[in-house]
Amino acid sequence: MSEHLRVLVVDDHPLFRFGVCTLLDVEPGIEVVGEAASGANAISAAAALRPDVVVMDLHLPDLSGIQATRHIVAECPGAGVLMLTMADESESVFAAMRAGARGYLLKDAEPDEIIRAVRAVARGEAIFGPDVANRVLGFFNQPPPVNDPVFPELTGREREVLALIAAGHSNGVIANTLCLSPKTVRNHISNVFAKLHVADRAEAIVRAREAGLGRG
Repeated sequence: MSEHLRVLVVDDHPLFRFGVCTLLDVEPGIEVVGEAASGANAISAAAALRPDVVVMDLHLPDLSGIQATRHIVAECPGAGVLMLTMADESESVFAAMRAGARGYLLKDAEPDEIIRAVRAVARGEAIFGPDVANRVLGFFNQPPPVNDPVFPELTGREREVLALIAAGHSNGVIANTLCLSPKTVRNHISNVFAKLHVADRAEAIVRAREAGLGRG
């Protein structure tokens, strides 16, 4: 990789996108070669421009940033994706990692932190903002799960959540059924996805139903 970094900025908010482009474009050795306001445009722009780094928002008007990242990483393996978003839920963080993103920062990050993250991702490093890093470390520092014949890597509560997902219930229904907060349900779902190495809810449902969960 050369010292001259080519960056594609993806965000559907024009003012924020302009700010990120301006921040990066004035930085020595970094050139913003393109912008996109949607997931589909991001995929086509990445294929045409072959950037070193794609700065990606999570919430886009068509495809999600997660879906766009998955396509870009598959089609442009030389491009590193840095998620720059307001979403700090564990589920979003782990979904981005599974999709192939190398970094995850929140939009309130300091300008120099964003620049450092772009350079780090271009070098192939994984980088997270402090709050996100604490979530990742907290997940991997969890105690070993209690063994169970069905998905022994999951805790009992996580298996309950997975069974309700497999039965087709929404996060709200799961929260009401198990008397949990929506945030706690999202955290359990993130853990389930990570432990089962599944990319999304649909894949989790397939795995669970193959194991006999969620069939009523």
